[in-house]
Amino acid sequence: MAKVSIGLRGWRFEESDVFTDEGEFKPLDEMPPDTRDRLVRLTRLVDEPCDACYLVHGEENVSRCTPAAIVYGEPGEEVLLCADHEADFLYWYREAGGKTHRGEPTFRDEFHEWFHGGGRAPDGYGGLEHVETDSEALPSPPDPEEINRRLNEEFDGRKIDLREDDADGDADDADLDLDDVDLGADYPSR
Repeated sequence: MAKVSIGLRGWRFEESDVFTDEGEFKPLDEMPPDTRDRLVRLTRLVDEPCDACYLVHGEENVSRCTPAAIVYGEPGEEVLLCADHEADFLYWYREAGGKTHRGEPTFRDEFHEWFHGGGRAPDGYGGLEHVETDSEALPSPPDPEEINRRLNEEFDGRKIDLREDDADGDADDADLDLDDVDLGADYPSR
């Protein structure tokens, strides 16, 4: 099967990991964990502004930011970009040392610092050619509320009763000699 982007270009999913044979989204618990994590994260990112536009316009002018169309990086440290700023990101990644931060928790911050400090791609620097597919042919990903509902479907509400006796405790527990235990001592922690 082919790889597809869902919601934003950049993160690619194996069709068989995400869709049923009927072309509908699989239940989340049937998806590989990385795929599920990325798909759940995407539902939060789809309507967010481009990071570079946000750095230019700021919170007070967020309405001037172009919505993100592309996502790069790992969930939680991703960089969101519009088509106009993708070349800046790719230049940073390929030519200005961005690749060294791949997979690091500082990935997004490093790009932000470079861009905020005036880093830009030279005029004419090429981006990627994305293969466009008919996005209408793909089902819409579930919204965050639907994902939350699906995640909680399997949760049976089990609680731990701390007052409950330890049914599988050792019989020797009652025979422990606690005379040498100093409850007032400071013990090292990890």
